[in-house]
Amino acid sequence: MIDFKAALGKIDMIGILLLTHAGLGQQFIDTARLIGLNSEDSLLALSIDPGQPPELLREQVAKSIKSVSRGNGVLILTDLFGGTPTNLSLSFLEDGKVEVVTGLNLPMIIKAVNSRKDSDLRTLAKLAAEAGKENIYLAGEFLRQRLSRRNAGEK
Repeated sequence: MIDFKAALGKIDMIGILLLTHAGLGQQFIDTARLIGLNSEDSLLALSIDPGQPPELLREQVAKSIKSVSRGNGVLILTDLFGGTPTNLSLSFLEDGKVEVVTGLNLPMIIKAVNSRKDSDLRTLAKLAAEAGKENIYLAGEFLRQRLSRRNAGEK
């Protein structure tokens, strides 16, 4: 018997493409898997070699977008603003169909993957960007502030 609810969920899911230098995207997926991804459906990493011809790179990106697309758009997460992966992805921007967020980190990918069934493309892009920003700390400063508050409360 066909599980229509499961089949429909796969049809309308937002696809996610990690477009990065070298093998960074796949490493993010492998690491995020250990931390807690709720689904790897429609999730793909594509490594970009800036030494390849631009037309070949565009073709690879187009094929990757098509392979993760399930009807509700594709979120492209890139590693570095101004880098080749980001510059390539910007030519695919299309309102409601393809969105790009740069500065990929683990909290960003986990939030994007785990929130994509409950969000539209633009909202998902904002959630991913916020998760990435909210999880950046200067650890020493954070700990000093925490100790300072704790010490102030003890006196």
